[in-house]
Amino acid sequence: MVNALVVRRTTQLAKAQKALRAAQYVRMSTELQRYSTENQAAAIAAYAQQHNLIIVRTYADPGRSGVRINRRPGLIELIKDVQSGNTDFEHVLVYDVSRWGRFQDVDESAHYEFVCKQSGVRVAYCAEQFENDGSLLSSTRRRTAWLGRAPVIAKVSVNRPK
Repeated sequence: MVNALVVRRTTQLAKAQKALRAAQYVRMSTELQRYSTENQAAAIAAYAQQHNLIIVRTYADPGRSGVRINRRPGLIELIKDVQSGNTDFEHVLVYDVSRWGRFQDVDESAHYEFVCKQSGVRVAYCAEQFENDGSLLSSTRRRTAWLGRAPVIAKVSVNRPK
């Protein structure tokens, strides 16, 4: 008889391991942007290391505008995976609020974040000056960050096809 430890997905150990795992989401609108997907991934990796997280999956939208989700297959896949419950991570790491999305309606950004939260997946913005912990202060700072980017969204969106 062989002695072996079998870890079932529903055990406390499996849940603890999942809690240390993260996916990263990177997005870059144009080649002219300062923060390439590689630069974002490097900053996210440093954040993950500081928080003892292991990046197990990457979702990416290189060369994609953040204004509409229908043109962002990486974010669509991330949201579908989270909603299906078939993820092996409990964190999504994003460089900053603008990489999550420059949606014209800030509630849309909040909606996708809420979808993750409702499924037990926490979204963290690695380069922001606030911890996305659900507190009133965090929510206010996040909303302010989204609103602060609104003039950029409007400027970028004026000449985009619908």
